Order: sequence, then structure tokens, then C-alpha cells
Amino acid sequence: MASSKSSPLRLSLYSTLLILFLQSSGSHSKTNHAFSIKEATVQDLQLAFEKNQLTSRQLVEFYLEEIHRLNPLLRGVIEVNPDALCQADEADRKRKVKAPGSLGGLHGIPILLKDNIATKDKMNTTAGSLALLGSIVPRDAGVVTKLRKAGAIILGKASLSEWAHFRGNNVPSGWCARSGQGKNPYNLSTDPCGSSSGSAISVAANMAAVTLGTETDGSILCPSNNNAVVGIKPTVGLTSRAGVIPITPRQDTVGPMCRTVADAVYVLDAIAGLDYNDKATIEALKYVPHGGYKQFLKPDGLKGKRLGLVRNVFFSFENEPLYTEVFERHFSTLRHGGAILVENVNISKFLAAYNSSIDYESIAMAADFKLAINSYLKQLVVSPVRSLKDLIAFNNKFSNLEKIKEYGQELFVDAEATNGIGKKEKEAVLNMAKMSRNGFEKLIRENKLDALLSPFASISWVLAMGGYPGVIVPAGYDTDGTPFGLCFGGLKGSEPTLIEIAYAFEQATKIRRPPSFKH
Repeated sequence: MASSKSSPLRLSLYSTLLILFLQSSGSHSKTNHAFSIKEATVQDLQLAFEKNQLTSRQLVEFYLEEIHRLNPLLRGVIEVNPDALCQADEADRKRKVKAPGSLGGLHGIPILLKDNIATKDKMNTTAGSLALLGSIVPRDAGVVTKLRKAGAIILGKASLSEWAHFRGNNVPSGWCARSGQGKNPYNLSTDPCGSSSGSAISVAANMAAVTLGTETDGSILCPSNNNAVVGIKPTVGLTSRAGVIPITPRQDTVGPMCRTVADAVYVLDAIAGLDYNDKATIEALKYVPHGGYKQFLKPDGLKGKRLGLVRNVFFSFENEPLYTEVFERHFSTLRHGGAILVENVNISKFLAAYNSSIDYESIAMAADFKLAINSYLKQLVVSPVRSLKDLIAFNNKFSNLEKIKEYGQELFVDAEATNGIGKKEKEAVLNMAKMSRNGFEKLIRENKLDALLSPFASISWVLAMGGYPGVIVPAGYDTDGTPFGLCFGGLKGSEPTLIEIAYAFEQATKIRRPPSFKH
């Protein structure tokens, strides 16, 4: 057994031994690049645990060393959990005695959480802002309670675009006051996207086994796209938002960001389901399949699936022949896997449903945010701020510290100017619901589609507005080495179908490769 303070040399030697073990044992995760511990899947790690080739303590030590080595450059992690090694020891102990639930799933697997997901421990929960530093939450977020029950190790908090990118329009993606500017590990000069930037950066760069992000509009799908990871944006209410620093309960959702579809599904299985602290999970419970989501990891999952392909809207790349070439190749792969690509859809009707000069989403979101953030702040056990008004005052007072003058907080100011859900806000919500019914839902139902295809995260706004799920999978790299993905979006509760499609596509293409840290 390794000592409690493994040196980098010991970790390097251990990595080599694990590589040899996994290669000789016929790992279930065959990829198109040489296997290493840095790309190990949850299934690989569980197999290593089972064969007594790896302990959770050794695994946590490895990730802590990678964070120490890479995070000064990437800034994907805000803080690590001082109790992570203790949790690892407890996971090892339970595995040794074969305690119930200790022999699979996420047991003993380290996970990083976006820093807007509350943990009742020695770590902070701040949404990346100095305003909440030192605040104390009343309890773990609902998803954290489920992760702990599954035996996952809470490794630390991932960075994010501050306040989940809902502070000012000029705040760069991946920047927050607590950790600075996050960097894309594939191309350090490229936008990592946000707001779940740190979750994507960290899992892409192998600073954690798996990560958790949140999305209101594009915040899982976009960073997953830019950092070559798999992101699942669940149906709103499928996963609890209780204890998550909010933007709007109509659109907020919590989902996994991982290196493979299977890993993301392991995480989704752990966090989906009922939480009485979030009423939306009661209604969405009907969408959770008996037996969980792992059963939908089918290599032949494309067979018979009807996929909407709207070339002229989403796949028109006049000045980017590389994208055209790559996606046409993927369309052939989808067809070869048995999918039916439906192109003769009435797209004009779909687009007309969303044609409006009024930004209804922003109108509703501003009022929702003020109500939701005030409620969250008031529930904190200890906090230096208790309202949105306090947050604005804090930012004004420490403008040099948080770059307020440069980045601004106009979204905060606009939200503070609202006065509850009035006639204007109600009309905005009704119009968004109408758009979703007459747009995305009609497109899917009239054409009997299982999913709509989208390059990058182009469809995120449609999915966000209607509370629909989406799964994005790595699809390629541009001439600068920056990744891009292919997104599959569906109706509420269609996660089983989307997982089948995404997994089969991933297994047929094997696009993902480790980052190059290119300048």
C-alpha cells in the first residue's frame, strides 16, 4: 500500500503500472489513442478497484497532484476539499468489507462540483464571487446528498463564469474573481465558454474523474463543446436544484460533464430523481426510467432513430469547409448506424415560431433572478450579503478587486429594478411557452423525430426556453486544435433516447483525444 504522501515520482510509476494492468486486462474503454490513467473511465477505475490494483486514496492523490501541476495554468479549480483523502479512505474501507453499494457505480470516484453547488463542509460555495466567501450553507445541495449516498468523493469546487455568467454582459467566459481566467486546455488562447467552464476544463485536462455543471442557457452544452467533453443538459426538474445558487427555476438544471457518455450516465444515474426540497423533481420523476439510464448505453442505439437535419439553419458553413466535411462524414456515420436523417421538414414554420423582436427570455429571467437569489441568500446560515441589493453594493465597493468597472454588473442592476412577476413577465413566460409548443415540439412531433441535430451548442437557446434535454458529444477539432461537438436535443424526458443516440455515435467515431495545451 502506498504511503499517505505519494511523491510525483511514485505517482508516475503507479500510473505506468496501472496502464500496463488495464492494457493487459482488456479494458472496456478502447480508444483511438494510447490508454493512460489520465483518460481512465469510471468503468476502468472500478475494474482497477476490483482487482486491488488501485485505491481511492491513490486516485485522489493522483488528481490532487494533477491539480497542483496544471491548475496554475488552467484555473479550472477554485479550491480542493481538505477532507477528500479522508473520504477516499472511507470509500476504501467500505470496499474492503464489501459494504452495500461499495462495488460499483460512483463509489470511490472523485468528482468536482461547479462552485454554485452547495456543500455543507469545509469548502465555500460562492458562484466564483468574493461576495459569498465565508458564507455557510444550511445543507448540502440535493445532488450532493445523492452523490455522497452513491459513495462519490467530493474532490473540490470547479471554477465558472462568475455568477453563472449572470452579472454583466462584458464578463469573459471562464472568468471569476476567486480564480481568475479559466483556460481551454486544447488551445489556451481560445474561449473555454461558460458558465460551467471549470467543470469542462478540469475533466478535459484530467484533474478529476468526472464533474458536475449547471445550465440555464448553454452553460453545460457550450463549455462541453469547446473542451471536447460529453455534457448532458437534463430535462428541467430531472435533477434537483435545491442548494444550487439560482438564476431562474424555470430553466436551471444540473448535469454531468465527463470524458465519455458512459461516465456522464453513471453521474446522471446518481443525481436524477426526487428531492422534496425542489418541487420540480416531483413532476419530473415520471421521466426517470425504472432501472436508471445505464441500460441505454447501447452500441446499436442509432438503429431506427429519426434525426432532424436542418442544413440551411444549423449546418451552413460557407467559409468553413472543414466543418462541412466533418459533419457530412458524421451524417454518413449516423446513417451507417441505422439512423434515418430527416431533411424534408418545414423549417420555416419552426423558425417563425421564434420570430420576435422582444427578448422574452431576458425579461422573465431578470425578475426570476431577483426573487430566486434573494431567497437563496436569506436561507444562508452565515453570509456577508443577504440580497441582490447587497451584492450590487459589494461589487461597487470592491470595484477594483472584482474588475467591476471593466466587466460591469448591468444584469444585476436590471434584475434589481424589477418588482416581482408582473404583467410583462407573465406575458414573457406565456410567449416562451407558446414558442416552444409551436416551434420545437411541433417540429419533433410532426416529423416523428427522436432528436434534432445541432453543431456546437447552437440549439441551446431552444432547449433552454422549453426546459428540454440535450446531449453533446465531441465531433472534431478545427485548424487551431479547438474542439467542437455534435448536439442531440429532444423533448422533455427523452434522455433514454438521447443517450442511446449519443453513445452509439461516440462508439462509432471515438473523436475525443487528450488536450494539447497549445498556446
